[in-house]
Amino acid sequence: MQKDLSISAVVAGFIAVIVSYAGPLVIVFQAANDAGLSHDMISSWIGAISIGSGIAAIVLSLAYRAPVITAWSTPGAALLVLALPSTPYPEAIGAYIFAAGVCTLIGVSGLFDTVVSRIPRGIAAAMLAGILLRFGSELFGAFRASPLQVGVMALSYFVVKRISPRYAVSAVLCVGLLFAFASGDIHTDTLALDLATPVFTAPSFSWQSIISLGVPLAIVSLTGQFVPGVAVLRTYGYKTPSNPLVWVTSAIAMLAAPFGSHGINLAAITAAICSGHEAHPDASKRYVAGVALGVFYIIAGLFGATLATLFAALPKTMIATVAGLALLGAIAAGLTAAMADEKVRESALITFVVTASGVSFLGLGSAFWGLIVGLLAYFIWSVQFERPGFLQPATPKS
Repeated sequence: MQKDLSISAVVAGFIAVIVSYAGPLVIVFQAANDAGLSHDMISSWIGAISIGSGIAAIVLSLAYRAPVITAWSTPGAALLVLALPSTPYPEAIGAYIFAAGVCTLIGVSGLFDTVVSRIPRGIAAAMLAGILLRFGSELFGAFRASPLQVGVMALSYFVVKRISPRYAVSAVLCVGLLFAFASGDIHTDTLALDLATPVFTAPSFSWQSIISLGVPLAIVSLTGQFVPGVAVLRTYGYKTPSNPLVWVTSAIAMLAAPFGSHGINLAAITAAICSGHEAHPDASKRYVAGVALGVFYIIAGLFGATLATLFAALPKTMIATVAGLALLGAIAAGLTAAMADEKVRESALITFVVTASGVSFLGLGSAFWGLIVGLLAYFIWSVQFERPGFLQPATPKS
């Protein structure tokens, strides 16, 4: 690994960590505060999801020599904002264990790998592009809020991209930090380093909590995190088997659940940052970004709730700009792969539009519905294309 180590891969892992904490962690805090959890419980929750995600990323990235990027379940955290206040905390812990157990069994049984192998590459790529499009769009929203800062960062990206594409994103991060310090947008006076204190909560299982929280949590993790996460690896050409990725991360989530972890799984958005050409020109050496991300996760997790203050000190416009510019290449790669096959092109377009819409129905996110609608269109149109006699009259023989 020392021979494969590169600054760009380490920076890619660091940026992915920043993006993970800058947005999704806010949802975790909102759910915890609405449920009235104590400071120690919140600190334990953040430490559990961070350290668990870090261990999973390091183990899987080294095992498969691929940038296997992990994170906590963002749609799961959003689900908890509604469900956790009305669920006793020990029963919520039981629901976490149930959801992680279901995902572990699906991975061990091989069912997940079978389902993913049937998904056309163009549709999977379109779903990825749809997920990432929001971050590209937020780049222009950030420009409206802070035109000078975002303009300087974007200009640095254009210039360094022309000179040395490998370090374009690194340059954006450095310029953004320098600009924020110079303008006084980063306030360090409120920062304090406190180690996280693990709080063990004995799980309690009830049918009500399992049905209302455990089952939906498993569904959103599988469809909203694991499927897009595998799609990222496939889009960038990695043949890593998906079943071990599912059951290893889910098994770690089961162990971390009594300390507050609501779910650990594959990441999609941050995975694109670590899987592209910007992380390293050689795809076989991008696994270093996954290892670096895991190390940063563990370091940050040791300080629990403190890192919320740390990342809150960074300007939101800076985070949005770094994420948007870092993901431009991933969006382009997804759209290119989605439109490559003419027979899948229109189905992929539907997948992209539905996913990018952000629609949520029956508690399931737009990534799931984009996949379902796109696959339905592909099935109908491919059957008609390949077997005209099945859906339309065959041409009469002369």
